[in-house]
Amino acid sequence: MLKYFVILLVVFIAGVPVAIAMGGTAALLLILERGLSHFNPAIIAQKSCYGLNNFLLLSIPLFLYAGKIMNTGNITKRIFDFCKSTVGWLHGGLGHVNILCSVIFAGMTGTATSDAAGIGQIEIQAMREAGYDDEFTFGITAGSSLIGPIIPPSIPLVIYGMMTGVSIGKLLIAGIVPGIILAAALGVYVEIVAKRKGYPRDSRLDFKKIWHDFKKAFLSLLTPIIIIGGIMSGVFTATEAAAVAALYATILTVVVYREIDFKGLCRVLWETVRDSGSIMMICYCASCYGYVITKSRVALQLADKVMSVSTNPFAVCMLLVAFLLVMGCFMENLATITIMSPVFYPLLVGVGFDPLAFGIIMVLTLMIGLLTPPFGMVLFVLSKVGNYPLQKMIKAALPFIIPVLLVIVLLALYPQIITFLPNAVL
Repeated sequence: MLKYFVILLVVFIAGVPVAIAMGGTAALLLILERGLSHFNPAIIAQKSCYGLNNFLLLSIPLFLYAGKIMNTGNITKRIFDFCKSTVGWLHGGLGHVNILCSVIFAGMTGTATSDAAGIGQIEIQAMREAGYDDEFTFGITAGSSLIGPIIPPSIPLVIYGMMTGVSIGKLLIAGIVPGIILAAALGVYVEIVAKRKGYPRDSRLDFKKIWHDFKKAFLSLLTPIIIIGGIMSGVFTATEAAAVAALYATILTVVVYREIDFKGLCRVLWETVRDSGSIMMICYCASCYGYVITKSRVALQLADKVMSVSTNPFAVCMLLVAFLLVMGCFMENLATITIMSPVFYPLLVGVGFDPLAFGIIMVLTLMIGLLTPPFGMVLFVLSKVGNYPLQKMIKAALPFIIPVLLVIVLLALYPQIITFLPNAVL
């Protein structure tokens, strides 16, 4: 069983691009199993294409586009100003502002790297100007970006739902409460650090200022409400919600705010095509690799080994979390979700752990890999955006993993926290 993962990890560590690594490993494993004379290249193409033959994947480029076009100029500034007037009066005010901005942007972008690259630049500049030390500034910016893939829209959750058959609508709604809990945990950590280091309150509580900034940011704040409200009310599906969000974001940015011109719109479209192509290529090759894993009965072998240790749902969940923490350090998170979720699904059903709840736990666990070397994309993004050495960036981010791990344990102990809202409204 180990060879299926060891070969892939070695190829990743060697620096081979994610999609090529998975496709090449799948071909190599098939040759090892059947021999070169019985290897049929058509199987690779057939099984890979099958992975893209899914209507649900259409939501990915639409959510990407909506997030990119909303992540422009004065829109991010309007949201930042609203967050600052709302929570800036707390100890370490800009740390709390950082978290609240990530909660709001989570409802627009769907990815941690988009959050870090977009509003992260404004947050870092503001915190530096206010006298916050770089370690805290970059640490909280990195930590809060993990909220992005939990609160809907969420591209990782769409992939998980596609691979397991769990309702994507329920998965997206299920991310709301855990996302808020994660924000609260980070807020508590910021409060503790701020009092210990004597960070300032960055503004006084002023309801007139809050109302003024809210009115300026109101149309931007409607984006997550439209997405979440539409899915919860049943007006549209998750894929249709992505299309509505893309249309609304275009009208708001191009027509109402006039933030970008035709040239800028073309640039956003090109970036969306480029990033969507990368994700689709990963899904394409991961589908073939997943076929090899499934055919080799790795899922059953894993289930037997794990259940020989324990059949307690919490214990099994924590074993899988520990495995994912390691995998997240070495594999791209979308690739890991595509490969491992079908493997884990029968095990979860067998021990009685709700796959809906585990989807949130899995995504949140894998997001920690974005803050750890050697493949921590958020580290690379913030290091570049803030012109901050990568070694120091790693040190700054590590303490903010602690609140995330505590939230994961809480969700594993009480999965009802995740499931009660989607089960109540959908």
